[in-house]
Amino acid sequence: MSILAACTAPVAIVGAGASVLRRTSSTSLRGVHLSSVQHRANDGRRTMVASSAVGIALGAVRGADRTLMVKLKAVTARRASVVTLASADAAAPAPSPAPVEKTAFQKFSSAFSTLFPVWTVMSAVVGIKAPATFSFMQANMFTLCLATLMLSMGITLTLDDFKRVFSKPDVVGIGFLACYVMMPVTAMLVGNMMGLSGPLLAGLILVGSINGGQASNLCAYIARGDVALSVLMTTATTIGCIFMTPLICKFCLGAIVDVDAIGMAISTIQVVLMPIVLGVTLNKYVPKACRAVEPACPIIGVLMTIILVGASVATCAEPILNAGLKLQVAAFLLHAIGGAAGYWVMRALGYDETVCRTTAIETSMKSSAFGFLLATLHFPEFLVRVPSAVSVVWMAVMGSSMAVFWRMIPVKKDSETA
Repeated sequence: MSILAACTAPVAIVGAGASVLRRTSSTSLRGVHLSSVQHRANDGRRTMVASSAVGIALGAVRGADRTLMVKLKAVTARRASVVTLASADAAAPAPSPAPVEKTAFQKFSSAFSTLFPVWTVMSAVVGIKAPATFSFMQANMFTLCLATLMLSMGITLTLDDFKRVFSKPDVVGIGFLACYVMMPVTAMLVGNMMGLSGPLLAGLILVGSINGGQASNLCAYIARGDVALSVLMTTATTIGCIFMTPLICKFCLGAIVDVDAIGMAISTIQVVLMPIVLGVTLNKYVPKACRAVEPACPIIGVLMTIILVGASVATCAEPILNAGLKLQVAAFLLHAIGGAAGYWVMRALGYDETVCRTTAIETSMKSSAFGFLLATLHFPEFLVRVPSAVSVVWMAVMGSSMAVFWRMIPVKKDSETA
Protein backbone atom coordinates (compact mmCIF):
# COMPACT_ATOMS: atom_id res chain seq x y z
CA MET A 1 0.00 0.00 0.00
CA SER A 2 2.77 2.28 0.88
CA ILE A 3 4.52 1.48 -2.36
CA LEU A 4 1.31 2.10 -4.31
CA ALA A 5 0.72 5.31 -2.44
CA ALA A 6 4.27 6.30 -3.06
CA CYS A 7 3.90 5.63 -6.72
CA THR A 8 0.64 7.35 -7.12
CA ALA A 9 1.62 10.47 -5.17
CA PRO A 10 3.75 11.93 -7.91
CA VAL A 11 1.05 11.17 -10.37
CA ALA A 12 -1.41 13.05 -8.22
CA ILE A 13 0.99 15.91 -7.88
CA VAL A 14 1.51 16.00 -11.61
CA GLY A 15 -2.26 15.82 -12.16
CA ALA A 16 -2.82 18.58 -9.71
CA GLY A 17 -0.16 20.66 -11.41
CA ALA A 18 -1.71 19.98 -14.79
CA SER A 19 -5.06 20.92 -13.41
CA VAL A 20 -3.59 24.13 -12.06
CA LEU A 21 -1.91 24.77 -15.40
CA ARG A 22 -5.17 24.15 -17.21
CA ARG A 23 -7.02 26.53 -14.91
CA THR A 24 -4.24 29.10 -15.27
CA SER A 25 -4.23 28.70 -19.06
CA SER A 26 -7.98 28.95 -19.20
CA THR A 27 -7.88 32.04 -17.05
CA SER A 28 -5.17 33.56 -19.24
CA LEU A 29 -7.05 32.71 -22.38
CA ARG A 30 -10.21 34.26 -20.94
CA GLY A 31 -8.19 37.36 -20.04
CA VAL A 32 -6.75 37.55 -23.51
CA HIS A 33 -10.19 37.09 -25.00
CA LEU A 34 -11.65 39.75 -22.79
CA SER A 35 -8.76 42.08 -23.62
CA SER A 36 -9.35 41.45 -27.32
CA VAL A 37 -13.05 42.07 -26.96
CA GLN A 38 -12.39 45.24 -25.03
CA HIS A 39 -9.88 46.37 -27.69
CA ARG A 40 -12.37 45.70 -30.42
CA ALA A 41 -14.97 47.56 -28.47
CA ASN A 42 -12.64 50.51 -28.02
CA ASP A 43 -11.81 50.45 -31.75
CA GLY A 44 -15.54 50.38 -32.51
CA ARG A 45 -16.13 53.34 -30.22
CA ARG A 46 -13.23 55.21 -31.77
CA THR A 47 -14.58 54.41 -35.24
CA MET A 48 -18.04 55.61 -34.25
CA VAL A 49 -16.56 58.77 -32.77
CA ALA A 50 -14.52 59.37 -35.94
CA SER A 51 -17.57 58.67 -38.09
CA SER A 52 -19.61 61.08 -36.01
CA ALA A 53 -16.91 63.72 -36.34
CA VAL A 54 -16.79 63.22 -40.10
CA GLY A 55 -20.58 63.42 -40.25
CA ILE A 56 -20.57 66.60 -38.22
CA ALA A 57 -17.86 68.05 -40.45
CA LEU A 58 -19.79 67.10 -43.58
CA GLY A 59 -22.93 68.60 -42.09
CA ALA A 60 -21.05 71.81 -41.35
CA VAL A 61 -19.74 71.90 -44.92
CA ARG A 62 -23.22 71.34 -46.31
CA GLY A 63 -24.55 74.06 -44.04
CA ALA A 64 -21.80 76.41 -45.18
CA ASP A 65 -22.65 75.56 -48.81
CA ARG A 66 -26.32 76.30 -48.20
CA THR A 67 -25.43 79.60 -46.51
CA LEU A 68 -23.14 80.51 -49.39
CA MET A 69 -25.86 79.69 -51.93
CA VAL A 70 -28.34 81.84 -50.04
CA LYS A 71 -25.86 84.72 -49.99
CA LEU A 72 -25.13 84.28 -53.71
CA LYS A 73 -28.86 84.34 -54.46
CA ALA A 74 -29.25 87.49 -52.38
CA VAL A 75 -26.35 89.17 -54.18
CA THR A 76 -27.76 88.13 -57.56
CA ALA A 77 -31.17 89.50 -56.58
CA ARG A 78 -29.63 92.78 -55.46
CA ARG A 79 -27.68 93.08 -58.73
CA ALA A 80 -30.84 92.33 -60.72
CA SER A 81 -32.71 94.99 -58.78
CA VAL A 82 -29.90 97.49 -59.41
CA VAL A 83 -29.92 96.70 -63.14
CA THR A 84 -33.71 97.02 -63.20
CA LEU A 85 -33.58 100.35 -61.42
CA ALA A 86 -30.82 101.57 -63.75
CA SER A 87 -32.86 100.50 -66.77
CA ALA A 88 -35.90 102.22 -65.35
CA ASP A 89 -33.90 105.35 -64.71
CA ALA A 90 -32.53 105.26 -68.26
CA ALA A 91 -36.00 104.71 -69.72
CA ALA A 92 -37.66 107.33 -67.58
CA PRO A 93 -37.47 110.90 -68.88
CA ALA A 94 -35.02 113.15 -67.13
CA PRO A 95 -36.69 115.43 -64.64
CA SER A 96 -37.29 118.86 -66.09
CA PRO A 97 -35.18 121.56 -64.52
CA ALA A 98 -36.87 123.96 -62.21
CA PRO A 99 -37.99 127.10 -63.99
CA VAL A 100 -35.60 129.98 -63.63
CA GLU A 101 -37.12 133.12 -62.24
CA LYS A 102 -36.91 135.97 -64.74
CA THR A 103 -35.31 139.21 -63.75
CA ALA A 104 -37.22 142.47 -63.94
CA PHE A 105 -35.36 143.43 -67.12
CA GLN A 106 -36.13 140.08 -68.76
CA LYS A 107 -39.81 140.55 -67.96
CA PHE A 108 -39.68 144.03 -69.47
CA SER A 109 -37.93 142.73 -72.58
CA SER A 110 -40.56 140.02 -73.03
CA ALA A 111 -43.43 142.47 -72.59
CA PHE A 112 -41.83 144.98 -74.96
CA SER A 113 -41.36 142.30 -77.64
CA THR A 114 -44.92 141.09 -77.20
CA LEU A 115 -46.14 144.56 -78.18
CA PHE A 116 -44.06 144.48 -81.38
CA PRO A 117 -47.11 144.82 -83.70
CA VAL A 118 -48.36 147.80 -81.70
CA TRP A 119 -45.01 149.60 -81.96
CA THR A 120 -44.92 148.90 -85.71
CA VAL A 121 -48.36 150.42 -86.32
CA MET A 122 -47.54 153.41 -84.14
CA SER A 123 -44.30 154.01 -86.06
CA ALA A 124 -46.15 153.83 -89.38
CA VAL A 125 -48.78 156.29 -88.13
CA VAL A 126 -46.06 158.71 -87.01
CA GLY A 127 -44.36 158.34 -90.40
CA ILE A 128 -47.58 159.27 -92.21
CA LYS A 129 -48.75 162.05 -89.88
CA ALA A 130 -45.34 163.57 -89.09
CA PRO A 131 -42.81 162.54 -91.75
CA ALA A 132 -40.24 165.03 -90.48
CA THR A 133 -39.84 162.88 -87.34
CA PHE A 134 -37.67 160.49 -89.36
CA SER A 135 -35.72 163.08 -91.31
CA PHE A 136 -32.52 161.90 -89.62
CA MET A 137 -32.70 158.60 -91.47
CA GLN A 138 -30.32 158.96 -94.40
CA ALA A 139 -28.99 156.09 -96.55
CA ASN A 140 -26.09 155.34 -94.23
CA MET A 141 -28.45 155.26 -91.25
CA PHE A 142 -30.54 152.56 -92.96
CA THR A 143 -27.42 150.45 -93.30
CA LEU A 144 -26.44 151.06 -89.67
CA CYS A 145 -29.89 150.15 -88.34
CA LEU A 146 -30.02 146.94 -90.39
CA ALA A 147 -26.50 145.96 -89.31
CA THR A 148 -27.34 146.60 -85.65
CA LEU A 149 -30.47 144.47 -86.03
CA MET A 150 -28.45 141.59 -87.46
CA LEU A 151 -25.76 141.90 -84.76
CA SER A 152 -28.41 141.60 -82.05
CA MET A 153 -29.41 138.28 -83.64
CA GLY A 154 -25.82 137.15 -84.27
CA ILE A 155 -24.83 137.03 -80.61
CA THR A 156 -27.62 134.52 -79.97
CA LEU A 157 -26.12 132.05 -82.50
CA THR A 158 -23.24 129.55 -82.45
CA LEU A 159 -21.29 127.68 -85.10
CA ASP A 160 -23.18 124.51 -84.17
CA ASP A 161 -26.42 126.24 -85.17
CA PHE A 162 -25.12 126.80 -88.69
CA LYS A 163 -23.66 123.28 -88.93
CA ARG A 164 -27.08 121.94 -88.08
CA VAL A 165 -28.77 124.14 -90.68
CA PHE A 166 -26.29 123.21 -93.42
CA SER A 167 -27.24 119.57 -92.86
CA LYS A 168 -30.72 120.26 -94.33
CA PRO A 169 -30.27 122.33 -97.52
CA ASP A 170 -33.68 121.18 -98.75
CA VAL A 171 -35.38 123.62 -96.38
CA VAL A 172 -33.34 126.53 -97.74
CA GLY A 173 -34.18 125.42 -101.30
CA ILE A 174 -37.91 125.32 -100.57
CA GLY A 175 -37.73 128.77 -99.00
CA PHE A 176 -35.89 130.07 -102.07
CA LEU A 177 -38.62 128.74 -104.40
CA ALA A 178 -41.34 130.20 -102.18
CA CYS A 179 -39.64 133.59 -102.30
CA TYR A 180 -39.07 133.77 -106.06
CA VAL A 181 -41.86 131.62 -107.50
CA MET A 182 -44.85 131.52 -105.18
CA MET A 183 -44.73 135.13 -103.97
CA PRO A 184 -44.48 136.81 -107.43
CA VAL A 185 -47.36 134.67 -108.70
CA THR A 186 -49.40 135.51 -105.59
CA ALA A 187 -48.71 139.22 -106.06
CA MET A 188 -49.91 139.08 -109.66
CA LEU A 189 -53.09 137.18 -108.76
CA VAL A 190 -53.95 139.40 -105.77
CA GLY A 191 -53.24 142.63 -107.69
CA ASN A 192 -55.47 141.61 -110.58
CA MET A 193 -58.19 140.41 -108.20
CA MET A 194 -58.17 143.79 -106.42
CA GLY A 195 -58.21 145.67 -109.74
CA LEU A 196 -55.05 147.68 -109.13
CA SER A 197 -53.90 150.08 -111.82
CA GLY A 198 -50.85 149.24 -113.96
CA PRO A 199 -48.21 151.10 -111.90
CA LEU A 200 -49.56 149.82 -108.58
CA LEU A 201 -49.77 146.27 -109.94
CA ALA A 202 -46.17 146.53 -111.16
CA GLY A 203 -45.07 147.79 -107.74
CA LEU A 204 -46.86 144.91 -105.97
CA ILE A 205 -45.25 142.34 -108.26
CA LEU A 206 -41.88 143.98 -107.56
CA VAL A 207 -42.50 143.49 -103.83
CA GLY A 208 -43.21 139.82 -104.44
CA SER A 209 -40.00 139.47 -106.46
CA ILE A 210 -37.49 140.78 -103.95
CA ASN A 211 -35.51 139.01 -101.24
CA GLY A 212 -36.51 138.25 -97.68
CA GLY A 213 -36.29 141.03 -95.14
CA GLN A 214 -33.69 141.22 -92.39
CA ALA A 215 -36.41 141.87 -89.80
CA SER A 216 -37.55 138.29 -90.37
CA ASN A 217 -34.58 137.10 -88.30
CA LEU A 218 -35.82 139.08 -85.32
CA CYS A 219 -39.35 137.73 -85.76
CA ALA A 220 -38.02 134.16 -85.99
CA TYR A 221 -36.18 134.73 -82.71
CA ILE A 222 -39.30 136.06 -80.96
CA ALA A 223 -41.43 133.21 -82.39
CA ARG A 224 -39.02 130.57 -80.98
CA GLY A 225 -38.09 129.61 -84.51
CA ASP A 226 -34.72 128.61 -85.95
CA VAL A 227 -32.73 131.84 -86.11
CA ALA A 228 -29.75 130.23 -87.85
CA LEU A 229 -32.06 128.85 -90.54
CA SER A 230 -33.72 132.25 -90.86
CA VAL A 231 -30.36 133.97 -91.34
CA LEU A 232 -29.27 131.42 -93.95
CA MET A 233 -32.56 131.74 -95.86
CA THR A 234 -32.34 135.53 -95.78
CA THR A 235 -28.76 135.40 -97.07
CA ALA A 236 -29.68 132.93 -99.83
CA THR A 237 -32.59 135.03 -101.09
CA THR A 238 -30.55 138.24 -100.81
CA ILE A 239 -27.78 136.79 -102.99
CA GLY A 240 -30.38 135.28 -105.32
CA CYS A 241 -31.97 138.68 -105.71
CA ILE A 242 -29.01 139.70 -107.86
CA PHE A 243 -30.29 137.61 -110.78
CA MET A 244 -33.82 136.49 -109.79
CA THR A 245 -35.43 139.93 -109.39
CA PRO A 246 -34.30 141.20 -112.83
CA LEU A 247 -35.51 137.96 -114.47
CA ILE A 248 -38.91 138.09 -112.81
CA CYS A 249 -39.42 141.77 -113.62
CA LYS A 250 -38.45 141.11 -117.25
CA PHE A 251 -40.81 138.15 -117.50
CA CYS A 252 -43.78 139.63 -115.59
CA LEU A 253 -43.50 143.35 -116.29
CA GLY A 254 -41.63 143.51 -119.58
CA ALA A 255 -39.15 145.85 -117.98
CA ILE A 256 -35.43 145.38 -117.58
CA VAL A 257 -34.43 146.19 -114.02
CA ASP A 258 -30.73 146.87 -113.81
CA VAL A 259 -29.69 145.58 -110.40
CA ASP A 260 -26.19 146.54 -109.32
CA ALA A 261 -24.72 143.09 -108.60
CA ILE A 262 -21.54 144.40 -106.97
CA GLY A 263 -23.50 146.86 -104.88
CA MET A 264 -25.91 144.09 -103.81
CA ALA A 265 -22.99 141.86 -102.82
CA ILE A 266 -21.38 144.63 -100.77
CA SER A 267 -24.69 145.44 -99.08
CA THR A 268 -25.20 141.75 -98.25
CA ILE A 269 -21.77 141.57 -96.65
CA GLN A 270 -22.26 144.80 -94.69
CA VAL A 271 -25.84 144.27 -93.55
CA VAL A 272 -26.03 140.49 -93.11
CA LEU A 273 -22.75 138.58 -93.12
CA MET A 274 -20.41 140.86 -91.15
CA PRO A 275 -22.77 141.46 -88.19
CA ILE A 276 -23.64 137.76 -87.99
CA VAL A 277 -19.99 136.68 -88.10
CA LEU A 278 -19.12 139.26 -85.45
CA GLY A 279 -21.98 138.10 -83.23
CA VAL A 280 -21.09 134.41 -83.54
CA THR A 281 -17.43 135.21 -82.80
CA LEU A 282 -18.35 137.13 -79.68
CA ASN A 283 -20.63 134.30 -78.59
CA LYS A 284 -17.71 131.88 -78.92
CA TYR A 285 -15.04 133.83 -77.05
CA VAL A 286 -17.07 135.90 -74.55
CA PRO A 287 -20.21 133.80 -74.02
CA LYS A 288 -20.86 135.18 -70.54
CA ALA A 289 -20.96 138.74 -71.85
CA CYS A 290 -23.30 137.68 -74.67
CA ARG A 291 -25.62 135.91 -72.23
CA ALA A 292 -25.63 139.06 -70.11
CA VAL A 293 -26.77 141.29 -72.99
CA GLU A 294 -29.02 138.71 -74.68
CA PRO A 295 -32.19 139.87 -72.88
CA ALA A 296 -31.67 143.28 -74.53
CA CYS A 297 -31.43 141.80 -78.06
CA PRO A 298 -35.20 141.71 -78.71
CA ILE A 299 -35.51 145.32 -77.55
CA ILE A 300 -32.68 146.43 -79.86
CA GLY A 301 -34.18 144.49 -82.78
CA VAL A 302 -37.66 145.89 -82.26
CA LEU A 303 -36.34 149.45 -81.98
CA MET A 304 -34.33 149.14 -85.19
CA THR A 305 -37.31 147.66 -87.03
CA ILE A 306 -39.82 150.31 -86.01
CA ILE A 307 -37.33 153.05 -86.96
CA LEU A 308 -36.89 151.46 -90.39
CA VAL A 309 -40.67 151.12 -90.85
CA GLY A 310 -41.36 154.71 -89.84
CA ALA A 311 -38.58 156.08 -92.03
CA SER A 312 -39.72 154.08 -95.07
CA VAL A 313 -43.33 155.23 -94.68
CA ALA A 314 -42.29 158.84 -94.12
CA THR A 315 -40.57 159.01 -97.53
CA CYS A 316 -43.89 158.64 -99.39
CA ALA A 317 -46.58 159.39 -96.84
CA GLU A 318 -48.85 161.32 -99.22
CA PRO A 319 -48.94 158.69 -102.03
CA ILE A 320 -49.81 156.03 -99.45
CA LEU A 321 -52.83 158.04 -98.34
CA ASN A 322 -53.88 158.66 -101.96
CA ALA A 323 -53.59 154.96 -102.96
CA GLY A 324 -56.83 154.06 -101.19
CA LEU A 325 -58.07 150.89 -99.52
CA LYS A 326 -57.47 148.56 -102.46
CA LEU A 327 -53.72 148.78 -102.18
CA GLN A 328 -53.82 148.29 -98.42
CA VAL A 329 -55.90 145.11 -98.76
CA ALA A 330 -53.71 143.83 -101.60
CA ALA A 331 -50.51 144.33 -99.60
CA PHE A 332 -52.07 142.71 -96.55
CA LEU A 333 -53.23 139.66 -98.54
CA LEU A 334 -49.84 139.23 -100.18
CA HIS A 335 -48.03 138.91 -96.87
CA ALA A 336 -50.83 136.96 -95.14
CA ILE A 337 -51.07 134.36 -97.92
CA GLY A 338 -47.29 134.06 -98.04
CA GLY A 339 -47.10 133.37 -94.31
CA ALA A 340 -49.96 130.84 -94.31
CA ALA A 341 -48.63 129.00 -97.37
CA GLY A 342 -45.10 128.92 -96.01
CA TYR A 343 -46.30 127.31 -92.79
CA TRP A 344 -48.76 124.76 -94.13
CA VAL A 345 -46.64 123.65 -97.08
CA MET A 346 -43.77 122.79 -94.70
CA ARG A 347 -46.21 121.12 -92.32
CA ALA A 348 -47.59 118.99 -95.19
CA LEU A 349 -44.04 117.99 -96.12
CA GLY A 350 -43.47 116.67 -92.60
CA TYR A 351 -41.08 119.28 -91.17
CA ASP A 352 -41.12 120.11 -87.48
CA GLU A 353 -42.83 123.08 -85.91
CA THR A 354 -39.68 125.18 -85.63
CA VAL A 355 -38.94 124.89 -89.36
CA CYS A 356 -42.58 125.60 -90.24
CA ARG A 357 -42.63 128.81 -88.19
CA THR A 358 -39.32 129.99 -89.61
CA THR A 359 -40.34 129.33 -93.22
CA ALA A 360 -43.69 131.08 -92.72
CA ILE A 361 -42.01 134.21 -91.40
CA GLU A 362 -39.33 134.17 -94.09
CA THR A 363 -41.91 133.78 -96.87
CA SER A 364 -44.22 136.46 -95.54
CA MET A 365 -41.61 139.13 -94.80
CA LYS A 366 -39.95 140.84 -97.76
CA SER A 367 -37.24 143.47 -97.98
CA SER A 368 -39.75 146.12 -98.93
CA ALA A 369 -37.26 148.94 -98.38
CA PHE A 370 -35.05 147.44 -101.09
CA GLY A 371 -38.10 147.20 -103.35
CA PHE A 372 -38.73 150.89 -102.77
CA LEU A 373 -35.14 151.62 -103.76
CA LEU A 374 -35.40 149.58 -106.98
CA ALA A 375 -38.70 151.23 -107.90
CA THR A 376 -37.18 154.66 -107.35
CA LEU A 377 -34.10 153.93 -109.47
CA HIS A 378 -35.50 151.89 -112.33
CA PHE A 379 -39.19 152.76 -112.86
CA PRO A 380 -40.08 156.20 -114.17
CA GLU A 381 -43.65 156.01 -112.85
CA PHE A 382 -43.78 157.36 -109.29
CA LEU A 383 -46.70 155.14 -108.23
CA VAL A 384 -44.60 151.99 -108.71
CA ARG A 385 -42.75 152.74 -105.48
CA VAL A 386 -45.93 153.19 -103.39
CA PRO A 387 -46.72 149.45 -102.94
CA SER A 388 -43.24 148.96 -101.48
CA ALA A 389 -43.86 151.72 -98.92
CA VAL A 390 -47.24 150.21 -98.00
CA SER A 391 -45.66 146.76 -97.87
CA VAL A 392 -43.11 147.91 -95.30
CA VAL A 393 -45.94 148.41 -92.82
CA TRP A 394 -47.93 145.25 -93.57
CA MET A 395 -44.80 143.13 -93.77
CA ALA A 396 -43.72 144.26 -90.31
CA VAL A 397 -47.23 143.97 -88.85
CA MET A 398 -47.74 140.48 -90.25
CA GLY A 399 -44.31 139.22 -89.24
CA SER A 400 -44.46 140.67 -85.74
CA SER A 401 -48.01 139.35 -85.23
CA MET A 402 -46.97 135.82 -86.18
CA ALA A 403 -43.93 136.13 -83.93
CA VAL A 404 -45.94 137.23 -80.89
CA PHE A 405 -48.67 134.63 -81.54
CA TRP A 406 -46.20 131.74 -81.75
CA ARG A 407 -44.19 133.01 -78.82
CA MET A 408 -47.15 132.19 -76.59
CA ILE A 409 -47.31 128.60 -77.94
CA PRO A 410 -44.45 126.33 -76.76
CA VAL A 411 -42.68 124.30 -79.43
CA LYS A 412 -43.06 120.54 -78.96
CA LYS A 413 -39.95 118.39 -79.08
CA ASP A 414 -39.26 116.26 -82.14
CA SER A 415 -40.02 113.08 -80.20
CA GLU A 416 -43.47 114.41 -79.34
CA THR A 417 -44.31 115.49 -82.85
CA ALA A 418 -42.94 112.36 -84.51
